[in-house]
Amino acid sequence: MSSLSRELVFLILQFLDEEKFKETVHKLEQESGFFFNMKYFEDEVHNGNWDEVERYLSGFTKVDDNRYSMKIFFEIRKQKYLEALDKHDRSKAVEILVKDLKVFATFNEELFKEITQLLTLENFRENEQLSKYGDTKSARAIMLVELKKLIEANPLFRDKLQFPNLKNSRLRTLINQSLNWQHQLCKTPRPNPDIKTLFVDHSCGQPNGARAPSPANNPLLGSLPKAGGFPPLGAHGPFQPTPAPVPTPLAGWMSNPTTVAHAAVSGGATIGLGTATGLGAPSIPAALKHPRTPPTNPSVDYPSGDSDHVSKRTRPMGMSDEVNLPVNVLSATFPGHGHGQAFNAPDDLPKTVMRTLNQGSSPMSMDFHPVQQTILLVGTNVGDIALWEVGSRERLVLRNFKVWDLSACSMPFQAALVKDPGVSVNRVIWSPDGALFGVAYSRHIVQIYSYHGGDEVRQHLEIDAHVGGVNDLAFSHPNKQLCVITCGDDKTIKVWDAATGAKQYTFEGHEAPVYSVCPHYKENIQFIFSTALDGKIKAWLYDNLGSRVDYDAPGRWCTTMAYSADGTRLFSCGTSKDGESSIVEWNESEGAVKRTYQGFRKRSLGVVQFDTTKNRFLAAGDDFSIKFWDMDNIQLLTQVDADGGLPASPRIRFNKDGALLAVSANENGIKILANADGMRLLRSLENSMYDASRTSEAMAKPTINPISAAAAASSAALSERVPSVVSMAGMNGDARNLGDVKPRISEESNDKSKIWKLTEISEPSQCRSLKLPENVRVTKISRLIYTNSGNAILALASNAIHLLWKWPRSDRNSSGKATASVPPQLWQPSSGILMTNDIGDNNTEDAVPCFALSKNDSYVMSASGGKISLFNMMTFKTMTTFMPPPPAATFLAFHPQDNNIIAIGMDDSSIQIYNVRVDEVKSKLKGHTKRITGLAFSHVLNVLVSSGADAQICVWNTDGWEKQKTRFLQLPAGRTQPVQADTRVQFHQDQIRFLVVHETQLAIYEATKLECLKQWFPQSSAAPISHATFSCDSQLIYASFLDATVCVFSASNLRLRCRVNPSAYLSAGFSSSNVQPLVIAAHPQEPNQFAVGLSDGGVHVFEPLESEGKWGVPPPIENGSASNAAAVSVGASSEEAAQR
Repeated sequence: MSSLSRELVFLILQFLDEEKFKETVHKLEQESGFFFNMKYFEDEVHNGNWDEVERYLSGFTKVDDNRYSMKIFFEIRKQKYLEALDKHDRSKAVEILVKDLKVFATFNEELFKEITQLLTLENFRENEQLSKYGDTKSARAIMLVELKKLIEANPLFRDKLQFPNLKNSRLRTLINQSLNWQHQLCKTPRPNPDIKTLFVDHSCGQPNGARAPSPANNPLLGSLPKAGGFPPLGAHGPFQPTPAPVPTPLAGWMSNPTTVAHAAVSGGATIGLGTATGLGAPSIPAALKHPRTPPTNPSVDYPSGDSDHVSKRTRPMGMSDEVNLPVNVLSATFPGHGHGQAFNAPDDLPKTVMRTLNQGSSPMSMDFHPVQQTILLVGTNVGDIALWEVGSRERLVLRNFKVWDLSACSMPFQAALVKDPGVSVNRVIWSPDGALFGVAYSRHIVQIYSYHGGDEVRQHLEIDAHVGGVNDLAFSHPNKQLCVITCGDDKTIKVWDAATGAKQYTFEGHEAPVYSVCPHYKENIQFIFSTALDGKIKAWLYDNLGSRVDYDAPGRWCTTMAYSADGTRLFSCGTSKDGESSIVEWNESEGAVKRTYQGFRKRSLGVVQFDTTKNRFLAAGDDFSIKFWDMDNIQLLTQVDADGGLPASPRIRFNKDGALLAVSANENGIKILANADGMRLLRSLENSMYDASRTSEAMAKPTINPISAAAAASSAALSERVPSVVSMAGMNGDARNLGDVKPRISEESNDKSKIWKLTEISEPSQCRSLKLPENVRVTKISRLIYTNSGNAILALASNAIHLLWKWPRSDRNSSGKATASVPPQLWQPSSGILMTNDIGDNNTEDAVPCFALSKNDSYVMSASGGKISLFNMMTFKTMTTFMPPPPAATFLAFHPQDNNIIAIGMDDSSIQIYNVRVDEVKSKLKGHTKRITGLAFSHVLNVLVSSGADAQICVWNTDGWEKQKTRFLQLPAGRTQPVQADTRVQFHQDQIRFLVVHETQLAIYEATKLECLKQWFPQSSAAPISHATFSCDSQLIYASFLDATVCVFSASNLRLRCRVNPSAYLSAGFSSSNVQPLVIAAHPQEPNQFAVGLSDGGVHVFEPLESEGKWGVPPPIENGSASNAAAVSVGASSEEAAQR
């Protein structure tokens, strides 16, 4: 097939998709083999349509084409087989085995035998390799990740996974161009031709022939084109969709409601096939409408490289070059709203990334201060709120979720908090004057704060507003009195006095949870629009007479509404349950949809948020980008990806002047985009703050309020009156040109770069940290470990309860590995049971908890002062218990070559080598004088290293279990051995050296000679070390201290390179005196990720910023070698650290 014929197939595919011929689209994809639609393939796999999955694949590859293809078909058929077994449909399983899987026996007979043997098991999960098989849905999702990798690697799919970048409706455009060209060739071209067929070339009739129908009578045509002008390609043609039905009047209830349908507004004259706007279109007889076209014009599923959709101007007839006028770019014009820039991507949209902030948890809602326009209010998915000064990148305020007065809250709310303390922010918003801001939470309550400038925020009101979640919050001024409006899961809207918190109105009438509210006023009439999750929109006056409007929103699910800044135009944005998103403008007086904006992803991944600015532009977060529309044009104006790193449906918010745009980003980030005004605003603020900081170093510090500086800079920058010279006489007595500042910054930074400096992390924005969901029954984390697969964290609390956090695969975390960027699930099996250790008659506070995980993550061995328990990690069931105390187990370690052999350290100072399978103690090792606190195997040296509370290290041969060497720790000069102090040991990746951790030191030993190679001591006045561990690549050592600091060392020389201070991860209300990190664990595959378990039951995961990629920089090695002594002490300040 020629290349042009191939391209024609792509144009037909696009056309079929636009016309919703879904089955035909995928049939043509499969038969042509030109484009593999990964989205369709994913849907069919998720739905388990295995016959269709293989049929679709057959258009691109066959089982024996190559090893990738073979693996693809094997995984699909294996999954089908396992699902049949899981349903206990053995006859179906046998059929699949014989018909589908037997073909693979010729390539791997052993594998086929093993698959066949699954038929003999009651539950195929008894097979160790399948022990982690979950439910059908999760298994399909996991398989799909593997299939996508195989397809992308398969050379037969090369160049077939990406649809060509086409402008929308490209085939229509080509036909229209052809029709226009045919019309130009007519000997007597009529100004308003009647084109009724594509089957023959167009030709205008003779002058004395029948007249062409008038525009008034011809439904395909609009008004006449201007004489001599090239007829524009309009939006009304034979493929025009059915006009949307006119709903109940939206705002007519405020005056004289009318039942007369709104007269259609005619567009311009057209020739050819146009995709209709669907709004304001002429009425068209049903016989002329395409029967398969839906009432709204959906966005195209195939990716388009045409992000700006800029239309060329119409040209005079005499021009000979190609007239490229894609029909869908031109919309119907509406009287009174046009402006000349409608088809350009204006420079005054904020599109340049100027700031990237790290919030520490995922932003859910944002709002700029209405006056101080660089102050950003943020609410997150863990209930945190923050105030940012985006000009200086400073986080002014961070508040963790806390109920101010629990006794004043309803009993259902108190009970719900005990059951599940997790709370998310649904909405944050400033009052119109910026004196207050409100926070709506996912659980019952609203909190109102008063703001007094800078970082001064005070508690104002706490309202137990709704039963369930509070989904939205707004301020309004009915009767000249500031009120708070809330809506919630209890299907009500409530109005509260913003000064006292007294409830003024309750609006009932929705039959589903109320999703959003939009207060407004027209002609001195105050009212509220509300939307619910069943798609109903209602309107309320401030009385108790019920809803004045009741009709359906597009999408009929999650809808928000907003007015333009001048209050004259009403828009709504909604996402349906199927992921279909839309923004529409309403004709309030008639209750009709005026226009529907195009350009959304066909199935949005999440609920789309939108915003308006400057009475001119609309923006929405969709398809990992921000999309912009001109209010007067339904076509997408432009879209930006903000340098990448955005979630599927980012949250967005303009500041009041539209110069800045806040966008939520991955990794708990917020990006601040700016236009030219916004750039000037941020730079002027940044420079004034920089000069202020330089001045304060040289002289007595003047009082500078960054907020007022921001406001001043804002008004100056946005009115474009920023002078090139900013007077700083009030600070340092001279006038300095801002152009002088940047070279000074670069000079200083160059000088400083020559001096190594310890990396100090004191702010949450300086690293990525994530507090894992908590269990209210847990008070202290005693042991912590990552699973070997790296997708979960297991903790053992002091009260003998195990906690397991799992990271599911998702759009934001396709690998399913543990990360600080995406919150995990605190996982439990469907039975609801917990893994709880036997505690016997012991006090759990006196017990020494310990556990060990099998290599395949299937089992955990654990003890908390009582019997040792063996748990199944999938079901949490106790498989067996053994070894009742005394003595009690204090440390556990699996043998590296045999999971049935366990080394058990005891509180009587002995070590027992126990065989689980035969329930027998093989050897009992004696050499310590106090309880065992550490055990580590080396499979290279075939030794076991043990450590005890006696500060002694022993090396044992694992062949005969004889003691080879023993040595006591070298304590720092002047220190005495504590009565009871844990000594931990861990082998380096090379399995020859090992790390020793004691409250007084970190040390590296060599196992064969048991020699100390390096030691590091904290200062005598510094806090003791609580725990430490190698990173997975053994290049770093992570150490936690009882003053709540966490330090990162270079393992090669034990030199400190980074310090994480408590203020970077502990809330302001916690002091390091009552919350300490007790245990630390390193990710098994990510060398820069670690987790700490705290004395308050919390677990935090840490990673460096993506922009940094690592924890600090290694200090220089002095005189060519690293000394054994401490180069930097934890007790030292960062300045001292840099000098030592």
